[in-house]
Amino acid sequence: MNFSRSFQALLQYLSEAVARIFSPRDDDYPATGMQPYTGDPYRDGYWRDGEF
Repeated sequence: MNFSRSFQALLQYLSEAVARIFSPRDDDYPATGMQPYTGDPYRDGYWRDGEF
């Protein structure tokens, strides 16, 4: 009896995951577009990776 409940719960878990993967997107984020860069450029010539 316990095995059948566990197996049923596993199948439900997997089917909900598959349904969520293949369903239409539900995100409703506003369209922000291109964001302007507001930082300062690096002024010491060039960047050397791994050296501090």
